[in-house]
Parts: sequence; C-alpha cells; structure tokens
Amino acid sequence: MDDNSAPARKIESTPSGTPIYRYEPRSKPAERVVDYPDMEKIQQHVERFIGKVDMVYHEIISDLVHLDIFLVNPTPERNFFTLVTSGMSQRPMKAPPGAEKFQYAELMICLPSYWLLTDEALQDETFYWPIRQLKTLATFPHEYNTWLWFGHTIANGEPARPFARNTKFSGIILGLPVLSPQDFWTLEIAENKTVFFLSVIPLYKDEMEMKLKKGSEDLFERFDQQGVNELLNLKRPSVYKKRWWIF
Repeated sequence: MDDNSAPARKIESTPSGTPIYRYEPRSKPAERVVDYPDMEKIQQHVERFIGKVDMVYHEIISDLVHLDIFLVNPTPERNFFTLVTSGMSQRPMKAPPGAEKFQYAELMICLPSYWLLTDEALQDETFYWPIRQLKTLATFPHEYNTWLWFGHTIANGEPARPFARNTKFSGIILGLPVLSPQDFWTLEIAENKTVFFLSVIPLYKDEMEMKLKKGSEDLFERFDQQGVNELLNLKRPSVYKKRWWIF
C-alpha cells in the first residue's frame, strides 16, 4: 500500500515521492461490536442523493466496526447498481497530523446493471469480489491503525494478483464519487465528525506501477480523459495502453 500514514514500517519511496508501507499480519485481538448508531443517518444520506436503498447486506458478526453495505438498484437516471458502506466511519482512522478532519470515511462502488447480485451468484468470486473489496478496505485502517484516503492505492497481495478469474484488475485507488452529486460527498454527523465518501476504482498492474512512478495526478487526468470512474467496466483498457490511430 502507498499512502501518507505512518504506523507501518516504511520500506521505500516511489519515484513520485510517495512513501510505500508494508503491513505485517494483524496482531491485535478481535473486538466484537454489535451495531453502528449512525447507520440510519448514512442510509438517509444515500437515499437523499443517490436513491432508495433496496437492500442491505448486513454483517452478522462484526470485528472492530459493524460494517453493512447499502445497495441501490438501477434506475432510468442511474442505470447501474450503487453500493455504499456503512460502518467504516464508526471509528476514526489514524490520519496524519494536520488531516484530523479527514479521519472518517465510507466507500462506494457502482456495478453495471447486468451484474448478478443474487445469493447464488455471490457464492462465485467473479461476482462477489467488488463487495469483498468494499468490506476489506473499509476495515483495513482499523485493523492496522492506519489511514485510507483519496489517491491511496492498495494492491491485491504481494505480488498483486487479479481479484477474480473474470478480470485482470489487481489493485484499487480511492477517488471521488464523480457519478454522484457533490452534496453526497460529505455528511456531517456531528460538530467534530464529518464523513467523507470515497469511490473504489479498480486498477490494472501497469496503472498501479505508473501511479507509483508519476503520482496520482497523472492517473486521474487520464481517468478524466478516458471516462474512467467508479462504475466498474471489466472491458476498459488500461489508461496507459498505447493507442494506434489510422488515418
């Protein structure tokens, strides 16, 4: 993982100057929690700016935070599924000095309308992996006492491996939920607690490598140019893939 937090052992810096951190297996014991009192506020926020929550993937046994996932079905205006976590913001992340305002976050991703989300389909990793990533990423900062924020990238293992057999995506970057109105991006829970909503954008291996070399600004500029956002597109090419033009 590359970010700007400091609880893990720093191994090296990327050519762009971003520090890389490796995390040892978790050593802290399990800490069971029952529910998340602010879950209703988050659901109301989702329904106000995105759409009616049609289903909630409830977590039965929770460790550190109680993490549920809201599902908004496709509509004519938003012809794709939207999934939003509720629970990552139950605890503050360990933001670096000066960034304490940004210690609460939730994650979201959009899936194409053809995606299968039945109980049977979700037994298959080819359909479940986006949900698995939401759950893994949302608990990660609390398991390892760290911080996840805009522009941070996380590889799927070391070396990075594809999330499932139907994709070559092997990492993610956190971005802004550009397919949602900007009013959705933040939710003030209390005077000292503002929740920021970040999008999960899957990456190819070369996109992760180039992000480390050039930084996130170059990657996001290419995303804008090529229409890449939080709506998962298994067929999209890498934004660093050479394109040939015939005249």
